[in-house]
Amino acid sequence: MGKMKSKTGEPAAVNRREEILEAAVAVFAEHGYYSATTAQVAERVGISQPYVFKFFKSKAELFAAALKLAFERIVRAFSGVNASSDRLVQAMIQAYEELMRTHHHEIVLQMQAMVIKEEPIRQVMREGMSQVTAYVEARFREAGIAQPEAAVSTFMANGMLCNISAVLEMPELKPKHPER
Repeated sequence: MGKMKSKTGEPAAVNRREEILEAAVAVFAEHGYYSATTAQVAERVGISQPYVFKFFKSKAELFAAALKLAFERIVRAFSGVNASSDRLVQAMIQAYEELMRTHHHEIVLQMQAMVIKEEPIRQVMREGMSQVTAYVEARFREAGIAQPEAAVSTFMANGMLCNISAVLEMPELKPKHPER
């Protein structure tokens, strides 16, 4: 007997894992890492809690996987930016702002992860920030942006300020950019 397939032809387990991750993002964002439970995640997906542990050994592993998903989505959003060199930074800002609108819970996850002491989560946070920074720097270098290291530092700092603004629901904190 073969594995169950979804309507799209993917193994059902792959889809279920993705459903669990999406639910985890929402549950962690709504309740915080320390208050959220795998039972809440399971309930949101409509499965049993033991089924969550089929895919993730612990709450920390589940959070780390959800955080990794968030960083991968950022890189995908930036890789989808097609703009001329003189418009690249603005287009990437717009891509991130759109991501903040469509995936707000993932932004909350990033902010939570900064203060969680569990090493697997800290490691995913370090890797994610490094991955995004390296990708942005490569794009800035390819575009011939002057002083790419400084431009990346400013871009990433503005991104963190955007995150703070979004999580605190204080749009007045969003970075201000000169008109071009």
